[in-house]
Amino acid sequence: MKRINKQSKRLNRTVDLSTIMSKIIAPALKKRGFASRDIIKQWANIAPSPYNKVSIPDRLSWPRGGEGAEGATLHLRCEQAHKLALSYDSEQISSAINRYFGYVLVDRIKISLEAFSYCSDKKEYIKPTINKEAQEKISNSLCDVKDEQLKQSLQNLGEAILTRDK
Repeated sequence: MKRINKQSKRLNRTVDLSTIMSKIIAPALKKRGFASRDIIKQWANIAPSPYNKVSIPDRLSWPRGGEGAEGATLHLRCEQAHKLALSYDSEQISSAINRYFGYVLVDRIKISLEAFSYCSDKKEYIKPTINKEAQEKISNSLCDVKDEQLKQSLQNLGEAILTRDK
């Protein structure tokens, strides 16, 4: 039997984590139609507000044959509440993308049926504090409620109403 000796390619120098990650992520992005990760990485700078916060590129689909010079179809994942507005402003978004790259990359935009997951900069939600008097007022008004789950839900609702920003 013939033994194949594959040596790992060692760079013998320190390498940025982004360089290593781009080599790992590139095949997955290629399957989604992206040549590079620029549109995903710079989405917050490319897309007009509020779409830079409520949407994210899902995939690019290129037309078959010689029609590819006209641009691709960009599928965007978007929050449910913004889907209608995004469909009306799709031309504005595609022109912003094309202006950023300097050529016609996106011809049209479609809204993806995939669910949008929001990534927040805040790691945890900080619950506002409620004073003792308000908490006692809420619990006194709920003393007649027998169901514990309903009582807890109403307690949370009362606290949220009394602590909301005005």
